[in-house]
This record gives sequence, C-alpha cells and structure tokens, in this order.
Amino acid sequence: MEAYVKHEIQNNIATIEFFHPEQNSLPSDILKLLAHTITEVGNNGDVKVVILKSGGDRTFCAGASFKELMVINDAETGKIFFSGFANVINAMRKCPKFIIGRIQGKTVGGGVGIAASTDYCMATQFAAIKLSELNVGIGPFVVSPAIERKMGVSAMSQIAIDANTFYEASWAREKGLYVSIFESIEALDAEVQKFAEHLCTYNPEAMVEMKKVFWRGTEDWDNLLAERAAISGRLVLSDFTKETLKKFK
Repeated sequence: MEAYVKHEIQNNIATIEFFHPEQNSLPSDILKLLAHTITEVGNNGDVKVVILKSGGDRTFCAGASFKELMVINDAETGKIFFSGFANVINAMRKCPKFIIGRIQGKTVGGGVGIAASTDYCMATQFAAIKLSELNVGIGPFVVSPAIERKMGVSAMSQIAIDANTFYEASWAREKGLYVSIFESIEALDAEVQKFAEHLCTYNPEAMVEMKKVFWRGTEDWDNLLAERAAISGRLVLSDFTKETLKKFK
C-alpha cells in the first residue's frame, strides 16, 4: 500500500488517518499533508471533534523516516525535514477543536510527540512508547516540549535518556500520556467513537475556549520548535549519526 493522509467527516466528527508502509514512519511529504489536513479540518465549521489515528493494526507511528534522514546533506535541509514534525505539533496546538488520539500500537520518537499533542488520548495495551533519538545521535528536540507538557520533565527525560527501552502503555497512562488503555483495538475504537459522540453534545464555543486554556503558555512554540528543528537538522549531519544511520540501510 502507498502512504496517505485521508480524512472523513461524519456527524460532526472528523477522522484523520495517516499511513506509511514502513510502520507508519513519517517522511516530509506526509508530515506536510498531515499538518495541512489538521488545519483544514480544524477550520471546518461542520466539525466539532477530531479523531487522529494511523492505519494498520500494529505500530501507531515509527517516527521520522530513516530513508529521508540518510540523504540529508546540509543543515538547512535537515531543519526543513524536522520542521515537518514542528508543523504538525503546531497545527494540533492551534486547531480550535479537541483532538482525540487513538493509539493502537507502539509509537516511537516523533510519534510520541504527536500522541502527546492530542488533547485526549486513548490506547491499547500494546501501545508502548520509546524515544530512540539519542541512539542515532540526534535527540527528541522538536517533540520534547509537547511530551514535557503532557507527562512532565521527569518522565520525558527518563525516556529520552533511556533510548533503548520501550515503556509499557500502563506506564504511559500513569505519567499522563494516555487517559485509558484497552485490551483490543476493537474496544479502543468503540470507546473513541463513543467519547467523540459525547463531546459533540458539548457547547462548541466552550470547547474552543477550553482548548485555548489547555495550551496557554505555548504561544512561543512557532519559534521554539523551529529552533529545535535547526538543532536536529545540524546534528543529523554529525559523523556519529551518519555512521549510525548506515546500519539501517
């Protein structure tokens, strides 16, 4: 199957789905389309609630596309690539509608940042998380503000430093990333749909104002995440990272 970002709107609920055949990793074109779709749906007056999900029944998101990382040869190109994750996070932050995250499986790196940028996140018991960036010599610079906001500095630093370990979904729930976890995708989907329908009964204006409250203090993220993207874009050119990425060819 080819990579895609698609969405549908039904009964005031917009469902955005992204997919990539390599474990839902995210190259720059998919990141760009995802950010655009989130913005478009958020500005649609017929939409009251947004569900964000990925395709397939295993990995929610494997993070950055290693194939694309391998061919970055200058800092500006690197900054542009990592700005793709920054743009998705900022689109989610600015979206005036509540975004429900539906995390069906493991999520790594940038995928953890996307999950942390949802307003209400539910997952299966298989949705372990890992920040693997330090393993390849980069670091989760772009996504760490979103993860820190959701889980706290202690939890964020723990998984950033321990870059080899998958942390179980139950741990992620304890730290505030997930609201609840379910034994199966079917149970997760049923609850996500039920909850989205319930949110549609709320006053839309009240939800818009509450979203502003939730994200208060992040007004500088356009600049902050761009600065972080520049750091990652520089580090991806390091000898350490170049040599490490060769192992994944």
